[in-house]
This record gives sequence, structure tokens and C-alpha cells, in this order.
Amino acid sequence: MNIAQGLLLALLALPILEIYLLIQIGGLIGFLPTLLLLFGAAGLGTYLLQTQGWNTWMRLQQSLARGEIPANELVNGAVIVVGGALLLLPGFLSDVVGLFCLIPFTRRLIAAWVIKNRLGLRQATPPPTDEPKVIEGEFKRED
Repeated sequence: MNIAQGLLLALLALPILEIYLLIQIGGLIGFLPTLLLLFGAAGLGTYLLQTQGWNTWMRLQQSLARGEIPANELVNGAVIVVGGALLLLPGFLSDVVGLFCLIPFTRRLIAAWVIKNRLGLRQATPPPTDEPKVIEGEFKRED
């Protein structure tokens, strides 16, 4: 299965799973508590999105001021945006995943996994050696 098929399957399965979970949880605890849980998760997510997004923005600015490449801050920012988008979707599964993206500890774990496994950031240049780089060859000028 390629990535496009996986995304299509996820886009089709997610709403069905969200509706199923809403019906099951609504049947267990009732309509009003289910609705309050959804709004409570959205409120908590909005607060976390605001505070964690601002903190990440400040760390990004500090990294740039020091002359460093803010790779971790950029990936953390992307995970925060994904978490915020998931909180906009109604449903418990998307809220739980969105909150995991916004909680600092789990966000750092997700960002570290993305950097390691998905971005493939590796050492770009080989370690320096003391030997000079000399290429042997002959030179002939033709005008």
C-alpha cells in the first residue's frame, strides 16, 4: 500500500470511527456529558495550543538570535499545528491525538520520532580529517 492509498483509507475510516465512538460514549454517559467532554477537550486544547505555540515561537526566535538552525522548534511547531487542527475536528479520537500533540512531553517524543524516522536528518558532511584533499590528475589547456 502506498502513501496515497493509506491517506485515502485514513480519511474514509476516521469519520466512521469518530461517529462510532461518539455514539458509544454518548450511550454510556449520556448526551450532555458527552457534549461537555468534547467542549472541555476543545477548551483545554485551545489553551495548550496558545501557550505551547507561543513558547515554541519564543524558542525559535532565541535560536535564530544565537545563529543556530531551529530544526527542533520548527518540527515542534508543525506538531503543534497538527494538534490544533485535530482539535478542530469533532470527536474523541481526534481530540486525544490532538492533545498528545500539544502536551510538551509527548510532543517532544513525537518531534524526535519525526526528525529521526521521517526527515532522515543525518550528518551531511563526513567528519574532518587532517589529510589535505588532493586529486591526482593531468591538466592540458586547449585554446
